[in-house]
Amino acid sequence: MCAAAAQDETSAASRLEAAYTITFARISVGAATLNAELKENEYSITLTGRAGGVMRILLSGSASLSTHGVVRDGRLVPASFSSKIESETQIQNVRMVLDDASVKELELTPTIGAGAPAEEERQGIIDPLSAMLIPAAGTDGALSQEACRRTLPVFDGRLRYDLRLAFKRMDKLSEDQGYKGPVVVCALTFVPVAGHSGATPLVKYLSEGREMEIALAPVSGTPVLAPVRLLVASMVANLIVTANRFEASVTSKPTQAISPEPAPQ
Repeated sequence: MCAAAAQDETSAASRLEAAYTITFARISVGAATLNAELKENEYSITLTGRAGGVMRILLSGSASLSTHGVVRDGRLVPASFSSKIESETQIQNVRMVLDDASVKELELTPTIGAGAPAEEERQGIIDPLSAMLIPAAGTDGALSQEACRRTLPVFDGRLRYDLRLAFKRMDKLSEDQGYKGPVVVCALTFVPVAGHSGATPLVKYLSEGREMEIALAPVSGTPVLAPVRLLVASMVANLIVTANRFEASVTSKPTQAISPEPAPQ
């Protein structure tokens, strides 16, 4: 009679829980919460947020977004994306299925008339949530100038735009709340590509060539960086998004292998 022992294996998953405050002219106008889980070969991200108050002229309402995909060579490659954006006047829903950075299925409510992005503008893209987690480019997830040297081709189901990043400086945040530690700061440019004929006031505001920068921090146990601060400078009032909570953790889940059937006696 033969006996076989099955050895336990572990699969690690890294989680990021981040909460952000949104201020405009130094007045709190909204908040957002980001939750991400990254495994060796797959990832998922959800985000919920709301904004209003003195920012009503640019944005007012709530939003919930989610995405899921695979991790390939340290990059996030989305497979599905959905969003629900509620304003005072309407509710917009988006559902996308993607394959190899191209949109294969797209459902919109309400639908878009003339001016919608063409088929070729839905290829070679990334969804807005996956775009928030930037490949570190450095060894073992370390901060590097290279993280900022990229252009992100984003499509949210309605709008197609580029987020152009350029290295600005290495810095260190020392605030008591939220994230405290080293960051890489990138200059950020919002470039409209398609679908912007009926753009919202916020999109028009970002499209006016404003000076913007984003600070990225490492996420423990992952090859990506996540935003901890976004600044949109204006002569009238600055729009600032700051993390007041930024917690990364790594968990290991035991997975027991299947034992072979005992040999017949």
